[in-house]
Amino acid sequence: MKTITYLIATFLLLVVSEYKAAAQYYFYNNGSYDSPVVFEFGASVGTMNCLTDVGGRSGLGKPFVKDLNIGNNQLNGSIYLTATYKEKIAIRMEGTFGHIKAYDSILASVKSTSQGRYERNLNFKSEISEFSLLAEFHPLFIFVDWPGTDRDPPYFSPYLVAGIGFFSFNPQSKTRNGQYVDLQPLSLEGQGFAEYPERKPYKLSQMNFPVGAGVRYELGPSFNLRAEFLLRILTTDYLDDVSTKYIDKSVFGKYFSGADLQNAQDLSFNQRTNTGPNSIEFNKNVGGIRGNSKNNDSYFTFNIKIGYTFGRESR
Repeated sequence: MKTITYLIATFLLLVVSEYKAAAQYYFYNNGSYDSPVVFEFGASVGTMNCLTDVGGRSGLGKPFVKDLNIGNNQLNGSIYLTATYKEKIAIRMEGTFGHIKAYDSILASVKSTSQGRYERNLNFKSEISEFSLLAEFHPLFIFVDWPGTDRDPPYFSPYLVAGIGFFSFNPQSKTRNGQYVDLQPLSLEGQGFAEYPERKPYKLSQMNFPVGAGVRYELGPSFNLRAEFLLRILTTDYLDDVSTKYIDKSVFGKYFSGADLQNAQDLSFNQRTNTGPNSIEFNKNVGGIRGNSKNNDSYFTFNIKIGYTFGRESR
């Protein structure tokens, strides 16, 4: 019996020793070991912005950041939980909450080159709630335990991140009396109308595909600081409720009455003027260009994150 007990104790001691030998010393100090899997709980704060058909910069609208107006930056925040395997690959669950907005009147200083967007005079805002599952890849840690090398883990770790998310939004616009109304129920481009069978109502909760990059800096054994940019690729062009061409305003009378009818007629095209050298005549005609349906909308965040790491073994 004593022999069996001794063998079991010896086996357990060898297993523990092997486990600790396989786990590198944590580089901040020699007070803790890196376990194969460590966890991080954290929060972030930063800016949120969007790329849609509304607002933007001079011209008819350019791809991606060329049409970005930083004057539309809004506050956002998030909380997250991450599981990291050997500091190289991580899986992260995150909830992000923020606001986006855009308005054509921001183009006032470049209205002569706005190709009718300033005269169109549309505006929108929306709350964003998002839950995502993300994967992180930290390439520098590949070389830390590369065979034949003996390198200390880096304090700075740039990383790539991508995943899948589920988000909700609700575009609203300001009416002539200064109140905000929900745009999706008004079908401003004929979504769901019998006269426009190809235009289907869009859902206010959809999937997205976050992609981005960041850098993590170790403040100590338990805390780290991150800076991260994350773009959301969307499958909708209706983040701002603007996508395609104008419809006949008289059609709204078949589906709405009262305040809803007035709001639909006003907000489908809130034009400033149809006269003068900068007049864009097609904007006031049925079938004229209201938005660009060739490119889906998107939104993005730039956040500073602080995380608490747990799961490392004490020495």
